[in-house]
Amino acid sequence: MSLSVFFELVEMKAKTASVLPFLIGLCYSWYHYGTLHLGYVLVYFVAMFIFNMAVDILDNYNDYHHATEGHDYKQKTNIIGRENLSLRLVFWLMTSMIIISAILGIALAAVVGWPLLWMGLYCYLVGIFYSSGPRPLSSLPLGEFFSGSTMGIMISFICVYLNTFETFHWNFSEIFSIFIIALPNTMWIANLMLANNICDKEEDEKNERYTLVHYLGKQRSINLFVGMNILAFLGIILSVVLKIAPVTVLLTFLVAPFIWKQITLFRNKQVKRETFICAVRILAVGSAAQVITYLLGILI
Repeated sequence: MSLSVFFELVEMKAKTASVLPFLIGLCYSWYHYGTLHLGYVLVYFVAMFIFNMAVDILDNYNDYHHATEGHDYKQKTNIIGRENLSLRLVFWLMTSMIIISAILGIALAAVVGWPLLWMGLYCYLVGIFYSSGPRPLSSLPLGEFFSGSTMGIMISFICVYLNTFETFHWNFSEIFSIFIIALPNTMWIANLMLANNICDKEEDEKNERYTLVHYLGKQRSINLFVGMNILAFLGIILSVVLKIAPVTVLLTFLVAPFIWKQITLFRNKQVKRETFICAVRILAVGSAAQVITYLLGILI
């Protein structure tokens, strides 16, 4: 297996969906608590990143097995069939990654406390059942909710907990603050799946995958895509108003013209190989701008 094929198998191009929520969690921890446990968060980052790759392999693996006969998805679209990858190799690669990440997570929970174990268990269950079982989450109108909330909120939440576990308060105010600071990533990550499902609507229906797009229809789904981008920016404004982010975070609006251009491109054309990248660019640029402007506010 070549490196380029491996990167496609683990969907490396979409890894901003896990890295940037992690960085937002670091910024929030530093800004509000003034504490960073770099050793713990480094172990967490490695475990999270490995598991994220394993989930994407599992998604491709299950999609390959669940594909119905009568069209070219298995041999021409899915990376496993297109590159003639060994199913045994893919399975053991995926299993090894899940085991390694779980060992790291359990070891970390033994040090910082069992709340991490329960949060991690939730993430693992969502990750595994996202594409597994008789009715995977990704084939239901729930996929956007679970992908956005698990990666957008939980990655940041766990990062904050690891940095503050000695003093973390389990109250509404703290949890709501983390929700607001994670709202832009939550919306942009959910939009990754929504854009993917919009582009794949017909193919998904052939594979008996009835996603949110199937129920809303393409035009309403595109409107939802636009609306969630607006909610992302409203979250940025609210984070400053509530004083859970420095005022410099408003500089994220400097990338709004670029994001609007990507939204327009996607609204005009929904072709996987041509315009799905617009959702990836929105997440990468928008979330990176949020992180950089947050860090700027901390430093000055």
